[in-house]
Amino acid sequence: MKSSKPTSAAELTQDVMHRAARIEDRFHAYREKRARKRGYAVTVVPYPGYGSTEWVRVLSRVLLTRNPRPGSRAARKLQKRSESVRGWRSFTAVPINDVTVTITINGVDTVVKADRGGVVDVQIPMKLSPGMHTVQIQTEGSDVTESTIHVISPKATVGLVSDVDDTVMVTALPRPFLAAWNSFVLDEHARVPTPGMAVFLSRVADIQEDMPVVYLSTGAWNVAPTLRRFLGRNLYPQGTLLLTDWGPTHDRMFRSGRAHKETQLRRLASEFPKIKWILVGDDGQHDESIYAEFEKEFPGNVKAVAIRQLSNGEAVLAGGRKKAEEHIQAGDAPWVYAPDGAGLAAQLTEFTVL
Repeated sequence: MKSSKPTSAAELTQDVMHRAARIEDRFHAYREKRARKRGYAVTVVPYPGYGSTEWVRVLSRVLLTRNPRPGSRAARKLQKRSESVRGWRSFTAVPINDVTVTITINGVDTVVKADRGGVVDVQIPMKLSPGMHTVQIQTEGSDVTESTIHVISPKATVGLVSDVDDTVMVTALPRPFLAAWNSFVLDEHARVPTPGMAVFLSRVADIQEDMPVVYLSTGAWNVAPTLRRFLGRNLYPQGTLLLTDWGPTHDRMFRSGRAHKETQLRRLASEFPKIKWILVGDDGQHDESIYAEFEKEFPGNVKAVAIRQLSNGEAVLAGGRKKAEEHIQAGDAPWVYAPDGAGLAAQLTEFTVL
């Protein structure tokens, strides 16, 4: 006999979220089956990772991608299959759920599994010297793909974490349309770099040799290839992208972008307790409060906070900005505000950060 105890709202919500995740899994399974019948090829898309001299964090995504038509421009340009996953192709590609992936580092194989969205995000114990290293990634039916890993020196004391949207690139779009813009703009040429920001971040990255650089965004992994090309084309310092995935999780209807940023910042503080981070963001939505909470929780891990001030028009599109008087200094690290990279650099120079 079933209990007559009323079901709580939380239990009902959790059931709906679990159901949404199950529906998404069935949808992915249907797309995968259909894509395989149509001859789509298994492709591993690599993302730059990072690590210490004792472990590495490897990032990639496993997809089924459509072959370009023989003789087409895409076919002529294609050198590696992973390089063909750009623009709209990143969204017509089909993620492969729970696929087995082999990661080879210095001749040592490690077998892991991708998550429900085909994303590989794994930490592997491995003794490596500081600097850049190459990792080979492969799954059944795919070519061997190479990725880079930045092994951070134990002597490193300063690192850089930067937001992306409205910080390194000007989007000038309402937040509800931002994801669609970032997803379906076909070419990185259509994205506008924030004035002076590339020079500013490069100066920050030059504070220390082989300084860790992380671009932390709520954007989907689908846009990582385009974003990497945008950063390189506009001379931003090379770094690791920490993005997120679309769709429901096992316990949420929608993924939380704020929770993603908070989780990744805490992880960095835990992984590199001796590093003080320079945090760069904008005043459009949550960066200030996220950084303030992080500084409050880890006061010894923040060297400075640089906030790009949006124009009045950008702030309206971004959903408003946090009032300056609402900000509460959480620690001793300097907070600087300016509408562009030059202004931020000048103020951090006054604080002898640069």
